[in-house]
Amino acid sequence: MSHGGDTGKPAEESDAVAGFTAYRKRMNERILAEPNQVVRRFFALDTQTYQAGALDLKTKELLGLVASMVLRCDDCISYHVAQCKDAGVNREEMFEAFSVGLVVGGSIVIPHMRRAVAFLDELEGQSSTGASAGAAIQPHQHG
Repeated sequence: MSHGGDTGKPAEESDAVAGFTAYRKRMNERILAEPNQVVRRFFALDTQTYQAGALDLKTKELLGLVASMVLRCDDCISYHVAQCKDAGVNREEMFEAFSVGLVVGGSIVIPHMRRAVAFLDELEGQSSTGASAGAAIQPHQHG
């Protein structure tokens, strides 16, 4: 198995966060380049929804994470895990959100929770080998 750089982790594992971020950014730019006002307005609405208001950003991102888990959208889950980290959500709070998603969504959420924890570990620089990794996710523009 090939390894990524000097991290000691498989390349696909060490590149997970960077690959997700790059693909998401590239495709959002591609989508928004189209002259479709409905799509553009939806992206703008999504961005506005996650601005701090009566609910702070941290709370809104946790809500987005739980909803994404229940809807079983892995890309959405990864995105909200990263946004939660950026908003200051700690690991204990993240696992409480995971538990809410699990209770609301049922056991079918478990495979998605596994991938969420793997992505969280990547963001926190943890892995089965204990090596570090991480990459910044762009500010909220869900899509």
